[in-house]
Amino acid sequence: MSKSILITGCSSGIGHYTAHELNKLGYRVFATARKAEDVERLKREGLKDVYPLDLDCSDSIQRAVDWVLTETGGTLDVLFNNGAYGIPGAVEDLSRDSLRQQLETNVLGWHELTCLVLPVMRKQGHGRIIQNSSVLGLITLKYRGAYNTSKFALEGLSDTLRQELNGTNIYVSLIEPGPITSKFRDNAYQNFKRHINPHNSAHKAVYEAVERRLATSNGKQNDPFTLGPEAVTKCLLHAIESKHPKPRYYVTFPTHLFGWLRRILSTRMLDRVLLKVSSDENK
Repeated sequence: MSKSILITGCSSGIGHYTAHELNKLGYRVFATARKAEDVERLKREGLKDVYPLDLDCSDSIQRAVDWVLTETGGTLDVLFNNGAYGIPGAVEDLSRDSLRQQLETNVLGWHELTCLVLPVMRKQGHGRIIQNSSVLGLITLKYRGAYNTSKFALEGLSDTLRQELNGTNIYVSLIEPGPITSKFRDNAYQNFKRHINPHNSAHKAVYEAVERRLATSNGKQNDPFTLGPEAVTKCLLHAIESKHPKPRYYVTFPTHLFGWLRRILSTRMLDRVLLKVSSDENK
């Protein structure tokens, strides 16, 4: 029997590519997306098992899990938590509500979904929980405070869960992509406009550069280190199939670099490097 995998955030980017690729490889893919129009589009694209899932809504999460278990007869081999977004902006300009929304989607929704499938995996005696984190779960960059916070929280939660599941044959892996071609920046720009008031900010001048960068990206990351979503899928397949999956998968050169620098540099020295990266980015 083919392995079953539930994937969140399949409307675009990594989730979209992964769902189609694993479907081609013979996995039983349960693809989910928040918007009804994206669910219908994914079905038209050839994915058989597609269902709406809003990570901000407990009822939606429960319905999606019930749907998967009904379709499989009560089993699930893999959960790939992927659906997430970013709210750009300085920490002092983030409202409590904005930060709460970021955590609801990027951390708490994933946590609730994971807790619903874990009893299933315990009962069947195996499972894989794979979390799509970020290089920004290892290091921080200015004006990404909300997203940094969500990914650092995810890293801590996942590390703890991995230890608690030791010996159960349920494995937890973190994938840390770095720059991947997607619509992430386009969505970030929309969230910037929704949550940040640049005109009343001490960071107004920087925000002008941030807006120019986000508004002209058109979903493209033009630096030479950006990889396609297939690089993430390669790591995902190892995390699914390996007898001993890695706790962490670094995908792009920046992730490998910053992961290494974090280990060898003092906090002050690492700050200097990261401040230079942010300054060059927002010129």
